[in-house]
Amino acid sequence: MVFASRAVADDLERVLRALGTPERADGEKRYLKSDLDFLGVSVWGIRKVMKAFAEQHRDLPHDDVVALIEALWGKPVFERRMMAAMLLEEYVAVLDPSDLELIERLIRESKTWALVDVLSGDVVGEIILRNPKVAARLDAWAKDDDFWVRRSALLAQLLPLKHGASFRRFASYADAMLDEKEFFIRKAIGWVLRETAKRRPDEVYEWLAPRAHRTSGVTIREAVKYLDDVRKDALMSAYKERTAAS
Repeated sequence: MVFASRAVADDLERVLRALGTPERADGEKRYLKSDLDFLGVSVWGIRKVMKAFAEQHRDLPHDDVVALIEALWGKPVFERRMMAAMLLEEYVAVLDPSDLELIERLIRESKTWALVDVLSGDVVGEIILRNPKVAARLDAWAKDDDFWVRRSALLAQLLPLKHGASFRRFASYADAMLDEKEFFIRKAIGWVLRETAKRRPDEVYEWLAPRAHRTSGVTIREAVKYLDDVRKDALMSAYKERTAAS
């Protein structure tokens, strides 16, 4: 039986529409400053519909997953695209490094953190975790002109770092972007440092200490959240005085 991806995508949209409200749609569109259309469904509502679909299609093969993603993404509706990102996360086990090309395109077309962060932190991060040798593909992302792609290169390090990957690759990306003014880059660097510090505080402190004077307030306030008070105070003092921490 042929998997009718467009029909399935349209059916999923109909389910989502029944859950949405005009008020939420207007609010979400303003909040995300997006050109996409909105149905007004909460993230939890989208995930509930996605989970119900996945339960009924547990063994969906790779090509059908990709076809459904393309069908959902093809309409400029936020909830359809969020559903696509969540389904990639749900079916990440059937994805392989060749799918990074597709995901990169989706990241470029996302234009909002709400989609980018799922695609990069959850999907690309899991692909890299399963296939460590392809992590070098993100070196080009880290130098890309599109700051959403650069942000993705950073956030894709979250899962690998959590599972013991070398700090070196993230550190090289972050060092090159540390002087950027873009809020979403500054926030991403701080986010990865914050989460890494939960398990690897020594590495985070040693990397930040000589760079405190270059670090933005957005970055350093995130980065120090899980460090001990002595290190936190040293870094914040160095940041305020625009010097390196000792």
